[in-house]
Order: sequence, then structure tokens, then C-alpha cells
Amino acid sequence: MVGKRDPKEREPLKSIKSSEHSKASTSTNSYIGTHSISFCALVPYFLVMSRLIEPLVVGRVVGEVVDTFTPSVKMNVTYNCNKLVCNGHELMPAVIAPKPRVDIGGEDMRTAYTLIMTDPDAPGPSDPYLREHLHWIVTDIPGTTDASFGREIVSYEAPKPVIGIHRYVFVLFKQTARQTVRAPASRDRFNTRYFSEENGLGLPVAAVYFNAQRETAARRR
Repeated sequence: MVGKRDPKEREPLKSIKSSEHSKASTSTNSYIGTHSISFCALVPYFLVMSRLIEPLVVGRVVGEVVDTFTPSVKMNVTYNCNKLVCNGHELMPAVIAPKPRVDIGGEDMRTAYTLIMTDPDAPGPSDPYLREHLHWIVTDIPGTTDASFGREIVSYEAPKPVIGIHRYVFVLFKQTARQTVRAPASRDRFNTRYFSEENGLGLPVAAVYFNAQRETAARRR
């Protein structure tokens, strides 16, 4: 006859399994905790980046002016000290006549950037046969400064839309070296993509655009 096993004999086994489960659980929780931090940190980043690029896609800036890119540098364009350029917003011709202030982020002053301002709707959005019309180029802008610290190779030309609503696009590129970007031959039929390729600028790091149309007497009232 087989005798009953003493319950105490099973306790060490339970204890071992419980200990192993506890260690595995701790290890798993540690792994999840460590990696969820980095994952959670990435979620807001991608949300912010998608929000920055979405209006450029809707406004056909991505597609007609530049290829899809990931914004990685902060850029603020301001007219008359208080008119901040926001994607798709309209600015009056009188407001955009003077050169804007363009503040650039980046890591530090050792990195140089090129700023381009262009109109993909010239002379009119229904037949933009002069696309793109170039309004401004500034190169060798040190990071964490503004465009006034750069080298202006194409002077600022104030937008003067005549036919329809025009988009005016600011595109920022990160340079691989200074004194490497050359001025194009003409303002008309400028091509941001080709210019970037010819000067080794790669994809943009930031972009923003506004709308403007001819200011009539009725609109001024």
C-alpha cells in the first residue's frame, strides 16, 4: 500500500515555481517598463510630425514643390513683428511687402541652413506656366539664429499676386558644408527639387506656406 505523501514535501516545489514566476514577472515588467518609455516617447513625436506635414500635403506643397519629408528643425516666419506664418492662412499683400524674420532652430551654430521662398502658382493657380517663381534664397544661416545671419544670394521680392489665390512656400534645407550653394540663373520656372539636387541639399527639414491674393478696394474695406 502506498502511503500518503506528506504535504510538506510539495511546499519546496511550490516555492521554487513561485520564485521562478516572480523572477520572470519582474524581468518581463522591467523589459516592458524600459521599452514602453521609449515607445511612449516616440508616440507624441510622430503625432507632432504628422500634424506638421499634414497641412503641407493638403495644400499640395508636398507633391508640387517638395517630396515627402520628416520635419526635424523648428522654423518660424514672422511678418511685421507679429504676423506669424501658419500653413494655409491668408496674409494681405501690404503685410508681406517687407522682408520677414525667419527664426531657425537646429542643434547649434556650427550647422548651416538654406532658406528658399517660392511661388508654385505663378502667374495664376489655374495655369501656373511659370511655376515656380523664386522670391528669396538665403544660405549659410547658422542654426539657432535667424535668416539675417545668413548669406542672401537671391534678394527678397515682395509677393504681388494678380490672378487668383497664390501659395507662398518657405522651405528650409540643412547644408552639408558652407559656401556650397549657388544662385540659380532665373527666378521664373525655378524648381525646388532640382535646386536641392544640384546643390546637394537633400530633403527639406522644415516648410511652411501662406496664401495671398490681390488686394482689391472691396477687400480693403
